[in-house]
Amino acid sequence: MGMFETLAEAFRYPNPDRLPNLEQRRLLLPAAPGIQPLDRFIASVKTLTLSQWEEQYTHTFDLNPAVAPYIGFQVWGENYERGRFMSLMNRELHARQIDLDGELPDHLICVMRYLEVVDPPLPEVMEVLVPALKRMHETLGKTQPENPYLDLLEAASLAVKDVQLEG
Repeated sequence: MGMFETLAEAFRYPNPDRLPNLEQRRLLLPAAPGIQPLDRFIASVKTLTLSQWEEQYTHTFDLNPAVAPYIGFQVWGENYERGRFMSLMNRELHARQIDLDGELPDHLICVMRYLEVVDPPLPEVMEVLVPALKRMHETLGKTQPENPYLDLLEAASLAVKDVQLEG
């Protein structure tokens, strides 16, 4: 259980076990880029009731297409290139037996799980992920500057940047 698997868990829809699970996972993580914003995210959602957290998640990712958690959509919208990318991701995820958790293969949950198990990741994935995270963070920052998911997106960006530096 590393940073990317923890981020995948954090990007999932809230449930009663999600916060204790995140806190437990966080305790097992070594110092790494993205830890501080992950800690801020956990601290923020800890102040919310489960229903408030669910509402925050839904308002952030489901009702706001500008921040939809699909990296292919963030870069290309609904066009052929996204379909091609999803096909690539589907093959990569299937080859590594990564659970899609009911999501499309370009969802942040799936991409974070992919990053957890590959070294190095395909350049095509990183070429899409980096600008997608940047766009999501900028958009959410402009529209909802107090949203705790800003910290989670920052944590993901820092962890991804660290992978790029290693590569």
